[in-house]
Amino acid sequence: MAKTSILEISESDREYFESLVRSRTLQAQIVQRARIILLKAEGIPIDEIADKIGINRKSVMLCIDKYKTSGAENALYDTPGRGRNPEITDDEKAWIINIACQRPYDLGLPEELWTYTRLETYINKNAETAGYTRLSTISRSSIKNILDSAEIKPHKIRYYCEKRDPDFDKKMHEVLVVYKQIELQFDEDGEVLPTEGIKINTISYDEKPGIQAIANTTADRMPTTTNGYRQRDCEYKRLGTLSLLAGIDLLTGEAIPFISETHKSSDFIEFLKILDAKYPKEEKIRLILDNHSAHTSQETKRYLAKNPGRFEFVFTPTHGSWLNMIEGFFSKITRQMLKGIRVSSKEELADRIYQYFDEINKEPIVFRWKYKMDEISSVKCA
Repeated sequence: MAKTSILEISESDREYFESLVRSRTLQAQIVQRARIILLKAEGIPIDEIADKIGINRKSVMLCIDKYKTSGAENALYDTPGRGRNPEITDDEKAWIINIACQRPYDLGLPEELWTYTRLETYINKNAETAGYTRLSTISRSSIKNILDSAEIKPHKIRYYCEKRDPDFDKKMHEVLVVYKQIELQFDEDGEVLPTEGIKINTISYDEKPGIQAIANTTADRMPTTTNGYRQRDCEYKRLGTLSLLAGIDLLTGEAIPFISETHKSSDFIEFLKILDAKYPKEEKIRLILDNHSAHTSQETKRYLAKNPGRFEFVFTPTHGSWLNMIEGFFSKITRQMLKGIRVSSKEELADRIYQYFDEINKEPIVFRWKYKMDEISSVKCA
């Protein structure tokens, strides 16, 4: 248990305060304040002093703080402009910020994040022990103002992705080299140049698992003159999920889908078979993809061994899926087609996804990568 602090007073001040306490003619408020100083000099905790005298702890703290900053007379008697608290020092602000930057759990509390109310309570209770008596009366708004000035938000978490792949830069460079090679295959008008040697078809590939098939329990209500929104019952029925395996041909912009109940090695191999049937046998198929276990499984390796030289994999670094251009396409399909979708069956969901691909492939868009492309030499990519 932390020991409460003892207020150090001079012998002359002690005698002065004791004489005031014994007096029968002084104002009760002055006698009360003298008792506060004497009790604190004996090491009595703030809350216990407040109970003994019958006042709140903030009044006790204010009296002690006035004595420490300006002496006996200031502690005993009110001065013009009373009620204005002294400025909070830089050391006190630093202590508040330090507390706010720690997890409440690490300080013995059950919470993971602070609320300003919880922070105020903790600071008020622990300020005296830490040597910052003034802060035992600090308000929540003052704490918030201090933290706002330091741009500290103890009630929020901002997530980031740690680079855990030691070869992150190397793998990123390999992906960017592929994008540079694709860029060099277009002329100034955006037309594909004739291919010399074996043609390489580059596919940006990924999976989008867990697409929910959700059915309405009642039919939607159409917008009205008084309500411009489509209205939908809050209740719904879950019908299961589907996985979308898809690739984008980076030369033509064509999107290639495959929908399955799962996204296992066998599903990935089925997608490879779709690509194998789509492109002429003398051409090469290069996939940009992540490090999902299905892409490197023994089952996948056995299939690739049966088709030597047909496929080439370029892996994005761990936690580097943003380097794969199909991620932007998945974001687009989520916004344009999957958001708020309701179906009567999983089969209907699959049909509508395939229909979406048919529509966009009527006017395919060639995706272009821009990030750090100026750092990749055209000579090395030729």
